[in-house]
Amino acid sequence: MTASPKNIIIIGPAHPLRGGLASFNERLARQFITEGHQTTIYTFSLQYPGFLFPGTTQYSSEPAPDDVKINACINSVNPFNWIKIGNQIKNLHPDLIVVRYWLPFMGPCLGTILRRVKKNRHTKIVCIADNIIPHEKRIGDTAFTKFFIKPVDAFITMSEKVLKDLKIFTNTKTARQVAHPLYDNFGERIDKTEARNKLGIDKDLSIVLFFGFIRKYKGLDILLDTIKIIKEQHATIPPVKFLIAGEFYEDRAPYEKQIAALGIEDMLILKTDFIPDSEVKYYLCAADMVVQPYRNATQSGVTPLAYHFEVPMVVTDVGGLPALVPDHKAGLVAEPNAKDIAEKIQTFFKLGTQYFVPFLKEEKKKYGWDRLTETILSSV
Repeated sequence: MTASPKNIIIIGPAHPLRGGLASFNERLARQFITEGHQTTIYTFSLQYPGFLFPGTTQYSSEPAPDDVKINACINSVNPFNWIKIGNQIKNLHPDLIVVRYWLPFMGPCLGTILRRVKKNRHTKIVCIADNIIPHEKRIGDTAFTKFFIKPVDAFITMSEKVLKDLKIFTNTKTARQVAHPLYDNFGERIDKTEARNKLGIDKDLSIVLFFGFIRKYKGLDILLDTIKIIKEQHATIPPVKFLIAGEFYEDRAPYEKQIAALGIEDMLILKTDFIPDSEVKYYLCAADMVVQPYRNATQSGVTPLAYHFEVPMVVTDVGGLPALVPDHKAGLVAEPNAKDIAEKIQTFFKLGTQYFVPFLKEEKKKYGWDRLTETILSSV
């Protein structure tokens, strides 16, 4: 049954900000618009103070989307701005706010805005919670999250781990889990040779891709140890290189020191600048497989990317990863240590990419954006 048209506001990152959350919110807005809902994104004029942002820039170099209305007006550190924007949205009387929550730092800002909005006694608020307990803990996390949660009517999570974490803070509000939809907004799959030509990669190599922002919990250091093991056992798999594609969100020096100490420079292709949206497809389509050697995880935006481009995965048995990547179907599941990841990568190449592709093609059908919008709209 199609929901009656609603006036919907999404609060969270969007252009001119860059990254996975921005791409997600813009794609979600398009889905709501396709379904007949009036939809606007309210994003940040200032998302993080410079000293809190670990990358080179928070801003996209790509043109603004012309099919989504975006209002960049929220200042995450200015309480007067929070009250002003909250009152603005309150007076618009939207039927629904969909707000992203991924970091307790945003709790005071978003919680204040939502409290102002609720004074209109009309607007319902649904939170898409990417994390409730953050990967890197800081003083104030619990208090900020409690403050944010109070004005929210219902929650959507994309992993069982976040759903479980949410229950630590509230058992009285509607909370539903839905799979992270496919990132189908980066274009269609292209030929592997074309993708490798674009990136300057030899078409005869086997390529294992580590993709996304580089942070401690994602386990790049574990992967580097894995590469050393594979290099020592190179006779068991075809010539392989590891494509590390993504910006460092922490000090790169320890990784460079580790690479030198392990003597694995010849096994690596480093593309450690930010990957703009327009180039994402080249990296995924150049790869034979994607590896996610995470120490811990809730869900991962890399997994729906790999599904969309039909690239098998090796993931670690942490958080929501194994639920999304059934073992010996969409990929292989390893213990979060270098030895087991190395064994699974070698198993992957023995089986071959085509072993996994039929399941990937079938499984990706489950991850439509309409399932997310239906879950949101039916939660309040």
